Amino acid sequence: MASSTWRQSLFAPARAPLWSALFAILCALTICFIAILATGKDAVNGYADLLQGALGGARPLGESALKGSVLVLTGLSVTVAFTVGLFNIGAEGQFIWGALAAAVVGNALPLPAFLAIPAALGAAALAGGLWALIPAWLKTARGVHEVISTILLNWVAIDLVNGWLVSGPLSVATGSADVSVAGTAAIRDEAFLPRLFAQSGSRLDLGLPIALAIAALVWLFLTRTRRGFEWRCVGAGPDAARAQGIPNARCIAEAMFLSGALAGVAGALIILGTEHRYPGVFRTGYGFDGIAVALVGGVTAPGAVLAGFFFGALRAGSTRLQLVGIHPSFAELIQGLAVLLVAAPRIFAPLLARLRGRASVSATAGVGASSEVGGAT
Repeated sequence: MASSTWRQSLFAPARAPLWSALFAILCALTICFIAILATGKDAVNGYADLLQGALGGARPLGESALKGSVLVLTGLSVTVAFTVGLFNIGAEGQFIWGALAAAVVGNALPLPAFLAIPAALGAAALAGGLWALIPAWLKTARGVHEVISTILLNWVAIDLVNGWLVSGPLSVATGSADVSVAGTAAIRDEAFLPRLFAQSGSRLDLGLPIALAIAALVWLFLTRTRRGFEWRCVGAGPDAARAQGIPNARCIAEAMFLSGALAGVAGALIILGTEHRYPGVFRTGYGFDGIAVALVGGVTAPGAVLAGFFFGALRAGSTRLQLVGIHPSFAELIQGLAVLLVAAPRIFAPLLARLRGRASVSATAGVGASSEVGGAT
């Protein structure tokens, strides 16, 4: 019950209004601006370069939208899981399995483009969804907390995929001596995501409309269907949902499968869109950033879209900070502060309310005890 209360306070539906997230972002930008000034760097030109790198032309806009599309899906992954009251921190592992599945299927199946792309995306969704079913089963069958299981499964996925499969059984072999090359074989050209504005030099591809379409479908499902309503009932009060005949375990399994599938598709967008193979080094952090996207977005599908593209713009523009001697990690600092400022009131408000409640109970008990002593006297 305590963990459920904590999650409800942390992700209270909007759960914080939009203005509170905007205020948190502005505060984070201001704090980082002051921090850059304190280091003796040119904060004004630094922020100008950040903006230029994110929005200054077709190529920067394409990079922002490209990264934002992936973050929208990983943010939706966390959002969907929380709908049934689970905190999915395993989007990174699900993202990795989805990316690997897309790379394998994109290379193995000789299909035309209109079949190759859906096949690779479907394989990625299936791989991510199945990986997410493990913590769902541990939660419903064994009572294992999903935060613990999903964190640990992230590292299992990283070690299995990056540490063994990609460098071992699935690595590319070239030459007569079968020398292993880091990464899997390249996917077929038919599995490439078409670029939308290739003539302008932008890398923006079909991943953007795919991510937006998925976000719209998730929003419709969660807010306009009976099953979505049942998921929200389970998240709001599992005991009350069970009393109404809603199958909690099945809803949790379904939601976690969809959560993992979304993260898996996010991984596929990277492979099919820009990498075109699973590289030897693939530590993107998109799955972990999905937690920030979901939190700043108020754990709603529209909020995840807005927050995803904001953080995507930060990612795209951060490299230009080096032009004025500012480390690109300042963009991550902006993101971290925004999340902290959004989360802090939701974390501490229930705690303060509980402390006030205990204080009032203690005061009432003290008054009662003194009245009894006076009556006895």
